[in-house]
Amino acid sequence: MSADFAAYVMMETLKVVALLCAPVLLFGLMAGLLVGIFQAVTQIHEMTLTFIPKMMAVALAFVLFLPWMLRTYLDFATTIFSNIPNYLR
Repeated sequence: MSADFAAYVMMETLKVVALLCAPVLLFGLMAGLLVGIFQAVTQIHEMTLTFIPKMMAVALAFVLFLPWMLRTYLDFATTIFSNIPNYLR
């Protein structure tokens, strides 16, 4: 395995990780932003008010995107494992 090929595999791995994390992180970010705006407008600063909506948004993101996330991960893993003989050359 050459250094260029190892760098390519690492770059593809990081791309897949970023793709898989993005929907969950964006849903959590949007929930946090909306709760922050709500807290600023109403001047209610309760810690549980920020935690529960974020948890629900992340759970919703998982429910919505889990089939796509699994398909993306399995495609990547299949590609990696099917190319193992090529790596050993």
